[in-house]
Amino acid sequence: MLISRPHWKMLFLLILLFAGLSGVIVATAQTAEGGYEPRSGDARIDRHLADINDYAGRYPASFVDEMARYYTVPRPYVEAMLQQPNWTAGDIYMACALARVAGQPCRAVVREWSRDHSDGWKSVAERLDVKPGSSQYRRLRKGIDETYGRWDRPAPAAD
Repeated sequence: MLISRPHWKMLFLLILLFAGLSGVIVATAQTAEGGYEPRSGDARIDRHLADINDYAGRYPASFVDEMARYYTVPRPYVEAMLQQPNWTAGDIYMACALARVAGQPCRAVVREWSRDHSDGWKSVAERLDVKPGSSQYRRLRKGIDETYGRWDRPAPAAD
């Protein structure tokens, strides 16, 4: 039996959607197995970024909505970043949240991280003149708390 043309298009879109979502889940699982270490200079932020990876793996649409609505990052850009093998949802979140407190566009911070992130997010933040313990880092933490409030998600417990 042949699939009618409108149904074929719907099936094709569903396959593309599933493939995209599985890429997010696979990327998140690989990071969890590989011991995701954002090294932001703040243990609390590091725990949240790891948890954001888990959240985005389960609720990718909510993660993309958060980034688009509250961090003013175009939805297609976030979706494309989630498909990149060297980027996790936690890294995307940190790039855009750090950009907001540094007064930079998210793409500029993405470029900075892509250029050199061997020493983690702390070194990227310092290159942007955002130091751990500064008022900008406090704003970054507050933004994370606000995100968790919108998601109605409890903060990850300290180890």
